[in-house]
Amino acid sequence: MTSHDRAPALLTVDLDAIVANWRAIAARAPGAEAAAVVKADAYGLGAGPVARALEAAGCRTFFVATIDEGIDLRADLPDSRILALGGPLPGTAADMAAHDLIPVLNSLEQVGQWVGLARASEQELEAVLHLDTGMSRLGLDQAAIADLADNPAMLGGIRTTLVMSHMACADEPEHPKNREQLKLFTDATRRLGLAARLSLAASSTVFLGPDYHFDLVRPGAALYGLNPVPGQPNPLTDVVRLEARILQVRDVDSPQTVGYGATHRFTGKTKVAVVAAGYADGLFRSLGNRGFGMIGGVRVPVVGRISMDLTTFDVSAVAPELARPGALIELIGASHPADELAAEAGTIGYEVLTALGRRYHRTYVGDDA
Repeated sequence: MTSHDRAPALLTVDLDAIVANWRAIAARAPGAEAAAVVKADAYGLGAGPVARALEAAGCRTFFVATIDEGIDLRADLPDSRILALGGPLPGTAADMAAHDLIPVLNSLEQVGQWVGLARASEQELEAVLHLDTGMSRLGLDQAAIADLADNPAMLGGIRTTLVMSHMACADEPEHPKNREQLKLFTDATRRLGLAARLSLAASSTVFLGPDYHFDLVRPGAALYGLNPVPGQPNPLTDVVRLEARILQVRDVDSPQTVGYGATHRFTGKTKVAVVAAGYADGLFRSLGNRGFGMIGGVRVPVVGRISMDLTTFDVSAVAPELARPGALIELIGASHPADELAAEAGTIGYEVLTALGRRYHRTYVGDDA
C-alpha cells in the first residue's frame, strides 16, 4: 500500500493551474512584468514547488514576507529576484545581502540600515521603497516621503529599482479609496523623482484596470485560485483539491446527538460518516453545523462540532457504496472551492489556504510536478 492510499486526508495542488492563473493575470496587464507572491509558504501550498513551476513558466520576480522565507526560497531559485516585503529587521541587513535578497524598505530606519550596509561594503545595493498611501500599516508615511524628496542624499548607496504601494479596498471596485490611493501614489512617486519602476497592483488591483498596472503587478491569492473579484464569477482556475477519508459510517436515530456539546440532535434515521480531518488540519471549528463536503456529486452537511482530528457528515443522501470506510469526501474542490468553504466558516479564502495542516498527504500534479 502506498503512502497515498493509507493517508487519512489528501491535498492535491495543480501546478499547471497556478501557472495558467499567472499567465492569465499577466495577459490582463500587458506591458507590465507579472511577479508572484509566494509568502506564507505560497499561501500554504508549498513555496518551493510553486515557485519552481512559475520560474519554469517565465516568472523572474518573487515576493516573500520575511528574511527566513527568502533564505529558504533562495535554495529553490538561485537566479531569480527575491524581494522581502517586511524589509530588514534590526541587525539582519547583512544576512539579506549575503543571500541576495532585495529588501522592501518600509521606514527611514530601514533605509538607514540599508544605506549603512552599502557604505560599509562600498557597493551599491538594490532596494525597493514602499510608500504608505492609506493602509497605515507598513510603508513610508507622508512625512518620510517628504524627507526623502527634500534630501535625496538619504538614499546614497542604494539603487532603487522599484517603488510600490498596497491597496486597501481593491476588492471593492467602486470604493472611493481606490482612486484616492492611486492619486497619492502617483503624486508621491512624481515628487520623489526616482528612476525606478512602479508597482501598485496585487491580485484584486489588477482587475481595477490599466490605470493601476504601472510597471509590475504582483499577484498572490489570485495565483492560487481565490476569486479576485468577489461577487462576480471567478475568472481564474481552481488549484486545490482537499479530500478526507471516511473512517466509519454510523446509523443513528432520534434522540441521539453527535460530537462535543451535543450541538446537533437527530430527528430521524440518519447515516453519519466520520472523516479523518479536524481543526488541527485547518478545518475551522466555526464550520460545525454549517460546512459542507461533496461525495459522489452530492452535497453533504457537517453535523455537530468540528473536533481536533475528526469531522462528521450527514451522508444519508449518498449511495451506500460511495459512503463507506476508505472512501473520500471532498472538502475543497471545483464544486466546493476554498472561497465557498471560507464563507461557510465566516472567514476568507486566504485564511483557509494558509491554515491547511501539515498532516495532509500532499501531491503536486502538472508538467512541473
